[in-house]
Order: sequence, then structure tokens, then C-alpha cells
Amino acid sequence: MRHIRFLLALVLTAGLTVLASLHQPMGSPLPALGQFLSPFTGFWQNADPAHQFKDATLAFPQLSAEHEVVFDERGVPHIFAQSAEDASFIQGYIHARDRLWQMDISVRATIGRLSEVMGERTLERDRLQRRKGLLWGAENALKKWMSSPEEVTIINAYCEGVNAYISSLKPADYPLEFKLLGYAPEPWTPLHIAAFYKSMSEALCSRHYDIPATHARTLLGDSLFQVLYPEYNPAQSPVIPETVEWNFEQLPLQQPTTGDSMLSIGAPRTPFDLPSPFIGSNNWAVRAEKTANGAPILCNDPHLKLRLPAVWYELQMQTPEYNAYGVSFPGVPGIIIGFNNKMAWGVTNVGHDVLDWYRIDWANPEKTAYLINGQEQPVREIVEVIQVKGRQAPVRDTVRYTAWGPVTYNDPEHPNHDMAMRWLAHDEPAEKPFYALGAFTRLMGGQGLADYQTALRGWESPAQNFIFASQDNDIAITVNGKLPLKADQQGRFVQDGSRSASGWKGFIPHEHLPRVVNPERGFVSSANQRSTGPDYPYYYNGGFDDYRGRYINRRLAEMEGITVEDMKALQLDSRSLKPEEVMPVLLRLLDQTASELRNHERVTALRSWDYNFTKDAEAPSLFEDWFKAAYAQTFDELTVWEDSLEVLKPEEWRFVELLTTQPGHAIFDHQVTTAVETAQDIALRGLEEALQQPPISWAAYQSTDIGHMAMIPAFSRLDLDVGGYEDAPNAIKPEHGPSWRMVVELGEKPNAWGIFPGGPSGNPGSVFYDPMVTPWVEGQYNRLHLMDNPDDASVQPIYRLTFKTAE
Repeated sequence: MRHIRFLLALVLTAGLTVLASLHQPMGSPLPALGQFLSPFTGFWQNADPAHQFKDATLAFPQLSAEHEVVFDERGVPHIFAQSAEDASFIQGYIHARDRLWQMDISVRATIGRLSEVMGERTLERDRLQRRKGLLWGAENALKKWMSSPEEVTIINAYCEGVNAYISSLKPADYPLEFKLLGYAPEPWTPLHIAAFYKSMSEALCSRHYDIPATHARTLLGDSLFQVLYPEYNPAQSPVIPETVEWNFEQLPLQQPTTGDSMLSIGAPRTPFDLPSPFIGSNNWAVRAEKTANGAPILCNDPHLKLRLPAVWYELQMQTPEYNAYGVSFPGVPGIIIGFNNKMAWGVTNVGHDVLDWYRIDWANPEKTAYLINGQEQPVREIVEVIQVKGRQAPVRDTVRYTAWGPVTYNDPEHPNHDMAMRWLAHDEPAEKPFYALGAFTRLMGGQGLADYQTALRGWESPAQNFIFASQDNDIAITVNGKLPLKADQQGRFVQDGSRSASGWKGFIPHEHLPRVVNPERGFVSSANQRSTGPDYPYYYNGGFDDYRGRYINRRLAEMEGITVEDMKALQLDSRSLKPEEVMPVLLRLLDQTASELRNHERVTALRSWDYNFTKDAEAPSLFEDWFKAAYAQTFDELTVWEDSLEVLKPEEWRFVELLTTQPGHAIFDHQVTTAVETAQDIALRGLEEALQQPPISWAAYQSTDIGHMAMIPAFSRLDLDVGGYEDAPNAIKPEHGPSWRMVVELGEKPNAWGIFPGGPSGNPGSVFYDPMVTPWVEGQYNRLHLMDNPDDASVQPIYRLTFKTAE
């Protein structure tokens, strides 16, 4: 064994020396290699499996009793604790043991502290994160959380558990990435937890279109803009069925006066990159009447960025208050998506726009005051101090805060372009008995519908479609969160920050949020589509799916005698409504031309395609190239502005609708030619462009990667041989996809299955680092064991840890 360890260390040393010379993780220079390659404290200490699978006893003064953690054959911990407080301590300890660097770097990236450990190359990113106000938002959330005795207990115990593990480490024990980047872990605090929640807000509710929409309307004129950019897809199948009646009295709203949102071109681009559209997932639940076993079934597969270490951490937590199984976020206490013996729950992203831009009217050249309703208002200046590795003195950046929020976009040459960001994630939560952590604790211990409904009152942001099913055969879904009251069209465009009337009108009351319980159709579902039909009394805008939700609802309506295997198959379904609706139109337009391409062998194959994005099929790549080319040819008037202005493009469903119903519309005509082009010309030219690309399998075309968080190829899984499509239920994209698949049948005992692409450990040298990637690619699931006690025979433990009070 000693010789094997030596040879392994030698091979890894040679390999990482090459890596160090060729690759810079996170875009930053590597530290001095002497310490990193040291045989006593360097990376080779991490080369063995992270744990030796030996039973052990750990003692800590913070604990009040003796507790046991059973690790099953996949390395999943099952925590059996005598109190919720001690369970949180143990969860924090195990999270840190397995995912410490992931926890640390995620928070640094969110609140703008990467440069402390990575140097100059992340400075501008840190500066922008500070200007977004993410730390401010985290501090505001924490103020309220710490006013709740229940939340304080959970938070403090979790942090104590994380820090107990950190304090046990010597430099030789640090996770590999700390050694690679040359820094040490810092203590975990309640602010770290709040900051992690704000990273969720950044990923899930910071998407907006105000600036590009303003440009598009200015360039096209309001009349053409309204034609090309309708807000509601008439084919939509919303989250809440349109048969649901709104049994409440709508709050009166004062509509803005003319011109309230009619500003012209301002800032050329959105100040920061937006998250990928439709990050957000599928979930559904079916009642017992539709299932083969007479038990309700709940399914959830959140679509997030695919990465290693994986975004989720799987575990069971049992205390006198709850016995729950599911997935958690490393760095945060509790279970986010999961089930217990009585009920199951899951989430998808809502997609409402809760970030609006306001142009600032400065009162003086120094920008120390601004105007609202003709009155000067002083700015609040926050000096952000950014420590930069390699610099003796920190970088200081002054951020001006207004009544709307931080002035994120600041143009010294064009002060009339300066804009402030009004973002829900900045808000201090409303006063209530419990907040986000309390919401999940109640779900973990919930016994039925009433507990689910009570738990949702604690959750505000980012808004989620919380789905529910219980052993009692209740199913429900709620569009849940703190959602702004907006006047019609408010938030679609950059607004006038010099008028208080431009602000939000309050928030939709919790009782008025869209929800449905036990609908007649026998199922509830969501896939990031619009929340409601157009009859919902309150206006909202945002970004919504147009295909997955409709397809899932169609399939669920068709299905009877549903089994767990049927539900797995639907999660893995790679068929998409998009080509089903687009291909007949494009082919009909092509057939109206005299082109010989009508009979091209690849077109012939496309005519018989079943609209499934399977990994080996070649038809999907031709479809995708044809669709993209035809779309770009149609909206060439907008494309020409891309280098100078960010301009919103029409939604794809509207493009298809125009192809279908108005093939002679002027939008298909190219301004630079003397001929008058129609949809037929667009279809033909798009196909000609697409056929210039050689045939290629869909897996090779899409080239899905699960990259390491530090972008180290050796620690990544690249070019996966997998199918799926962003507009199909199996919504796999190049870097995003189903980050956790879960199916729970709620019979006498839960029959639960799940998988995520990764493993419990964040250590690339561990056997538990990525063992589930290949099964995930192959569409396999693991049985999820909700153990009754530490000696439950359903699990054969590989080792146990006993946690007890230090004497």
C-alpha cells in the first residue's frame, strides 16, 4: 500500500505540474507550487478516498445528547438526532466535511470576495457583485431571521457544526482546492447562510428585460413592438388551470399617468450577465385515482447549472420533530426538496420579473443627491472595501444607494444613463413568526395539507412553485413568494426614477397568490410556464416556458394507471412540442418553393423524425440549425444593432405564430434587398444555411459538460453522451439540466427514487465524488431509503459516526 500511495502521488504530481503550467483555474494565476506539491501538506494528502469507512465517535461540547449517523452504500448520511438543534449541528459538520470548499467559494462568488483568494482577475466581478447589493440583501434578510428564536437556534447550531469541523483541520487536511489556490477556510457565520440564499436569488429571480425591451420599442416604434412582443401565448397551459376561479376582492391599483414608462434609449446594455433562461425545473403530482397502486405520486427535477461538486447534498434527518429525506444545499441547514412518511414536496422557479431599472435624475454633478417629485434626496454612499490578493492596499469602490436601490450602472461620460436597481432580493422580509428556514423545517415535519399551507407563509424569495402530495390523497401547488403589485405594463421597460409613482404599489397578499388544491383533472404541475391565465386580477411580467409545461400537462391528462416507472419515463422524456409545432410549418413553406432541397436526403430524414432529442439522432441538430437560421434571418433588423445596443428579440413562439398565420408579414422582408421576401424565402434560406453544417449526433452537437467549479478539466466530466433538450421534459443543455430527479409514491410507506449527477463528496480523490454521473446519463435511479431507526434493515451501512457530548 505504501508503494501504491507513492506511485499515485508521483503520477498526480507530474500531472498537476503540467496542469499548473497550462491551466489557470477560475482565470487566476496559480499559487507557488512548493506548498501545493509538498508530500506533507500538499494535494497528495487528498489522493486517497476522502474517508476510510471506519466507525468513529466524535465528541463536542455543543451537543446535548448522543446521536448516530449511518452512511449507506452510496455514502448518503442518515442522521438520527435527539433534537432539531443537534441535528442542525451534525448537518453542518457533515456538509463541511464533504463540501467545505464548495461552500466557501459559492459565498465568495456571491458577495464579491473572490479577489481575496484569486487576485486581480476577479476584481471587476467582485466590484459588480458589490454593486448588485447582494451583501446588503443578505444582511437585510439576516436581521429578520435573527429575530425568530426558532431560526436563531437552527442557524447557530449549523454554524457551530461547520466550525467544529473547520477547527479540526490541519493544513494537510484542507480540501484540494484550498491548497491549489493557496488559502485557508474561514469560520462559517449566519451571514454566510444568508449570502448563500442570495446566490439562489441571483440565479433564479434576477432575470429581466427592461433595458433591451426599451431599446427594441424605441427602434421599432410602439405599434410594431406590440405586434412582435405580445405578453401572453394563447396556446399556454398555465401552472394554475384556467378553470380556477379567483375568490378574492382585488386590491385597487392606481394606473400610471401617460408616459410613466416611455423612456427612450439609455444604458446600451444590462450592467451584468443574466442567468440562463428557464433555470427552474419540472414538478408534478397525481392523485391516487390516476395511479396503478392507488397512491398519489409526486415528482420533481430542478434544472440548474450542472457542476462538480454537485449543487445538491442528499441526506436523511430524523429528530423528535421530523423524519425527512431529500436534498439540501451545502452551506444551508434543512432539506429543500424531499419527503417524509406522510407527504412530499418540491419546487420549480416562478419566473416573475422582480427586478426593475430606474433612470436617475441627478440633482448635481457630484451625484450626491437625486430628484424625486422635484425634491432633492441625498444618496447613501457605501464604500465597498475589496481585498485583492497580491495588493498591499484594498480597492475601494463607492456605491450610491437611492430609494430604488443601488446605482449599479454608472456611466461617467453619460450621467443620464445612470440607473438604480429595484430588486426584491434586497428587501428585508416582512415581520412574521418564521422565515425561510422555518418554512422548510415545517415541510420536513409536515403531516398533511394544512402543514404545507402553513409552511409556505415563511417563504418570500425567490418565488417558487411549491408542489405537494400527501398520503391522504391531497395534492396542491402554490405560486408562492413575495410578488410585487404592479400597474399594467410596469416593469417591462426602464422607468422614470424621478417620479415616486413609478414605484411598485405594494405586494400581492399571500391569500391572493395563485394556488389550486385537488383539481378535477387529478394532477398539478409546473415547468416554469406562466402562473395563470390572463384573467388573474394582478399584472405580472417575466420570462416563461412555452413548451415543457404544455407537453407535461398533455401527457399527464392522457395517462391513467400511472406507475413510478411511468413517472421516471416522463422525467426522461426527450420529446419536444417545439419541433412538433415548427417542423410542419417549415416543411410546408419549403414545399411551396421550387427548390431541390425539398428532396435532400437529410430533409427526407427530418420529415420522418419523431421529435425526440435522443443522443444518437442526427435530425435534432439539423432542426436546431434550421430553426436558428430562419429566426436570425427574420429578425435581421434587430441583429444589426447587437454590437452597439442590447435589443430584445421576439419570443420563439411568436416567430412560429407569424410563420404560420402571417407568412407575408413585412418582418420577413430583408431591408437590404430589392426583392420582397416572405416566410417561404426565410424557410429556404435558413435550410440552405443549416445544410452547410455536416451531419452530427445530437449528443455531439449539444456537448453537455459537468464542469468543476474551478473549471479544472481533470476534475470535470466533459462531453457526456446524453440526449435531452431545453424544451423537452428532460431539459438537458450544454451546462444545465436536471440537477436532482425525484419520484415519490406515497403509499403505506414511501416508495421513493432519485438521483443527481455527482456524489456526496467534494473531494476529486474520493470514490464518492462523481459515482452517479454515469447512472444519471443512462437514466437510472437510486432507491431512497427513509430509515425508521439506525438499525433499519433496509440499509446495509458502510460505516457509522456517533456524535456525543464532550465530557
